[in-house]
This record gives sequence, structure tokens and C-alpha cells, in this order.
Amino acid sequence: MAAKSVKCWHLWLLLLLSVRASVAKNSRRSMNDDVLRPYTHGHGPAHSHRYVRDCQGILYGNTTHESWASSNDRGQPVAESRLFVTDVKDVGGVSRWVYGHMTVVHDPLQTVSVVEPGGPGGCKMNHQVSVEETAEAAGCLYAQNAGFFNTKSGVCLGNVVSNGRLVQDSRGLQNAHFGIRKDGTLVFGYLSQEEVLDKSNPFVQLVSGVIWLLRNGEIYIRQSLEAECNKTQETGSLQKFVEVVSARTAVGHDAAGKLILLHIDGQTEIRGMNLWQLANYMKDNGVINAINLDGGGSSTYVVNGSLASYPSDHCKSDSKWRCSREVSTVLCVHKRRCQPANCSGNGECVDGHCLCKKGWQGSACDSLVCQPPACGPHGVCTQDGCVCDAGWRGKNCSQECLTGFYGDSCNKTCSCANGGSCDPVSGRCTCLPGFYGETCKQACPLGFFGLSCAEKCDCDDLCSCDPQTGSCNVTFQGETNNTLHDAGLCLAKQMLTSWKREDANNEKPYLRERSWLIITTTLTVVLMASLTAHAVQACRGSVASHSAGRRDYSYVPLSKMNGAFLCAKDAEDNRKGNAELEDSDSQDEIWSPTGSGRA
Repeated sequence: MAAKSVKCWHLWLLLLLSVRASVAKNSRRSMNDDVLRPYTHGHGPAHSHRYVRDCQGILYGNTTHESWASSNDRGQPVAESRLFVTDVKDVGGVSRWVYGHMTVVHDPLQTVSVVEPGGPGGCKMNHQVSVEETAEAAGCLYAQNAGFFNTKSGVCLGNVVSNGRLVQDSRGLQNAHFGIRKDGTLVFGYLSQEEVLDKSNPFVQLVSGVIWLLRNGEIYIRQSLEAECNKTQETGSLQKFVEVVSARTAVGHDAAGKLILLHIDGQTEIRGMNLWQLANYMKDNGVINAINLDGGGSSTYVVNGSLASYPSDHCKSDSKWRCSREVSTVLCVHKRRCQPANCSGNGECVDGHCLCKKGWQGSACDSLVCQPPACGPHGVCTQDGCVCDAGWRGKNCSQECLTGFYGDSCNKTCSCANGGSCDPVSGRCTCLPGFYGETCKQACPLGFFGLSCAEKCDCDDLCSCDPQTGSCNVTFQGETNNTLHDAGLCLAKQMLTSWKREDANNEKPYLRERSWLIITTTLTVVLMASLTAHAVQACRGSVASHSAGRRDYSYVPLSKMNGAFLCAKDAEDNRKGNAELEDSDSQDEIWSPTGSGRA
């Protein structure tokens, strides 16, 4: 709850401050009651520039304006302002005291600007702003009102150029002008539309006035009345506009090219000066050319953002006070500025001079120190000097890259191996015969030789050749030799494997060698076992028969005795009686007393 209360108090405080600021601002507004217009309807004459040219004296030929070289004295302050009081006599010889300010500007090109009301874009938006506000925003040391404007709509009248920017083109309106061209020339007088829009030496500041006061040191009001027409206006005729005493504002120059700003305090038909008196006063003070600017209640002079003149308009809030009028364009005297203010982005502005960065030159730092054709056909100029194309080097890009380098300014190192050379632009390697690849690190494959390894070897038995010359009489060293050795071993293994596969695919025998060997060995062992068994059995039979004969009697047929005897006799020699013994054993019948029959 407390937070809401504090918030509400803040809002009420801001609202109160806003209201008070608005009231304070409104309290300083004038009633625009001291109006001094040269024309009743519209602004300016309806005739053409040719009319003005044809009506002027033969002395001036076809030139309808005057040009004068401006001063650029930097040894003095930017400007000097003086408050003066002078005695002015009326037509009847009655003297009056007139107050005013005269400002002498030593370097107009660098220190004087035509400023739109409130700043850039003010004329387009029909703004009306007091001289104090505009001067403060623009940083003016001294300021006074300048061009005419419509007090009801706020429309700026006449031609306006502000700091090199065309704000408004009046389509050839023939009123007196003041301007400063790009080269510093001061211009006063009547201009055609073509001259206003001239691009060869354009205006950087331009504003329209009414009545050319002084031309080449002589009062030019009468001729100006004829040139600018004699139409009626709110306070009477144009003649009345010239002759009525009022507050006045004017601009001119002296013989040294110094700009003179003049402001006269006054009130229409009560105090101040008429244009004849103003022209005479300026002439007496050494002014050569001068034009009249907006006056009456618009006439205002400001020093360092503060009002220094005595306005003639009454204040809206209280008519016993005087308030300055909200006007249109302003003549502003400021510290020296660079053109352009940022020195084209290539320097720093110091007291109106552009201190250029390295590589830049000119009053605006808009020109490179390096200028073609300094870098020849193989480079471009930059703020750092010549920047060479790829493949070139040197101060003026006239030398090709050294061997082993390539690219922009030759700052890249080639990576070509085995004696290969690289392109100075792209760095692409060109390999010697016998090598290939992006960096020439790879030798030609076996069986190929020459540039880019594009040729095949033509050696007997498909043997490899020298990768560089293609010669078949070659001895390989190092890695190549190891490669060949490994390749031979690999090939031999592959051939052996291939042969085995071929043998395996051929017709196979029923039994393998091992099987045959096992069978043969087995049969031999069986046979030997059989022979041994028979021999042992035969021997046992013979021994048994001999032993039994001692104890028992047995009947053996006589016809068999010879066989048995022979067997017993030949028992030691098996080789001679094996077959016979076997036949005898199989056929003999042995009798035994214990047996019941034949054994």
C-alpha cells in the first residue's frame, strides 16, 4: 500500500513539473504583434531572373550578384561582438538613439552556418523555434534570426541551404540572397535557379532576404526596389517596408572578407532604423555588400544561448513584458567545424581542421595519399599504401613473388616437395617428372613414369622403370626397394596359395598316403604276429611230445614217427620245416592213456 502511495506521489510530481515547464514555456511566447512583412500575398516578386538582369544598370553587365573571397584568419578569435549605441537623424533632422549589436566573423566558411528552426528538418516540418533554443541546440556562440517565414503556417520562405544540404528551392524566386560557396566565396545579390543548384562550386550556406542594401560599397536600395517589385503588404507598400523604422537584421562583409552580422533593436514605427539608415550605418562601418533579413518582431540576437537583444513583441502571458518570437532559420556563429564534421571518417576535427589518419590527405581527409598509377597494373591504392594482387610484391607491386612464396603480397609459403614449383598466384604445385599429388610428395606408381606419371613403362617381363626417365636399367633404393621386396613376398604367398587351391580342385585318390602307410604297417604287424604265433605253437607241441614219452606210453603210428622225429629234430631251424610241421600237426593223431580217444 505504501509502495502504491509513493508511486502515485511520483506521478503527481512528474505531472506538476511538466505543467510548470509548459507554463514557463508558454509564458515566454510572444504575441507576434510586431509584424513587418514585405509582401501581402505570398513572398517575393513574380518576375523572372532575366527581368532582374535586364533592369539593372549597364555597369553591372549580366551579373546579378557579387562574389567576394572570404577571410580565413585563424589567428584571431572566432568572432568579435560589440554592443553599440548610435545617433540616427530622421528626415526632419530629429536625432534618436539606436541600440544594436555588430558581430565580426574572421573565418566565415568554417564558423558560420544557416540553421533550420530547432535543427535539421525544421523547415520541412514547418517548425517555429526561438533563436535561443536553436542556438543552444546548434552550439552557437552568437546567433541572430535570418530568413523570412509565414507567421501563421511556419513555412520557411525563399532558398535555404544548411551546411551543404539543400533544404528548400524557391524555383528562381528573385529576392536578395546571402550565401557561402564551398570554396569560401561570399555571395550577395540575385540568383537564378541554375546558380542556386550549381554543382561545380555549390553553396554550403544560403538564405533569402528582401532588399539588397549595399552593392560594391554603394547603397543599392532603389535598384533593389525595382528588381523586387513594389507590392503592398501588411504594413503598407514595399516602399513603406523600406522606409519604416523598426527592429532590423542584416548581413554583409568588409573589404577583408570578414562577415558582418548586424542587429538593431527597435519596434515598428516607434524605434529602430529604416533600411536607408541601416545601409548608411553599415557603409560607414566599412561594409561592401549587404542584404536585409527578417526584422520587426523577428529581430533577435543571442549570445551563448542567452537572449542579448530587446524584443519588440509582447508576451502572451503578460503584455507588460517583451518576449522573443519563435522564428524560422538562424545565422549561427560557432567554433570552427570541419567539412564534413567527421572528416569523412578518416580523420579528427581539431579547431576546424581535419587531422587525417595515416594514408589519407585533403582538407576533408577524403583523398588517399596513394594515388593511381602508383601501384601499377598489379595493385590497388589503400590508406596503407599499395596492396598487391596475388603473385606480386614490392612497394609498387612490380615484382613477382620469390621462389617458394605465393598469394596476396607473396605472404604464403609454398608446400611443394621433391623440387616441385608452385604457382605464384594460387600456390598450385607443378611436379617434376616422377612425382604427383597436390604437394608432389608421392612418387609415380610402379610401372609409370614422366610428368604427372602419365606414361607407362615399356620394359621386358613387365619390369618397372625409372619413374623420372622411364629407363628400364634401374636400381630402386630405400622405400621403393622395400616395397618391391614386400610385393615379391606377397606375390609368392599368393602363388603358393593359388597352387594349393588348384591341387585341391584336381581329382583326389581314394586313400591318402597316410592311410596307405597305416594300412601297410598294420598288415605287416598282423602277419608278423601270425608267424610268431605259429612258430611258438609248433615248438610247444614238440616239447610236450618229448616230455610225455618219458612218463607214459603213447601210441604213435610208425608211419608218423618219421614226421615227428623230423619235427623234433628240426625245431631249431624253423625256416626249413615250417610248412611240413604244420601239415604233420594237422593230420597226426596222438594217443594218451588219460584220454579216451584221439587227441
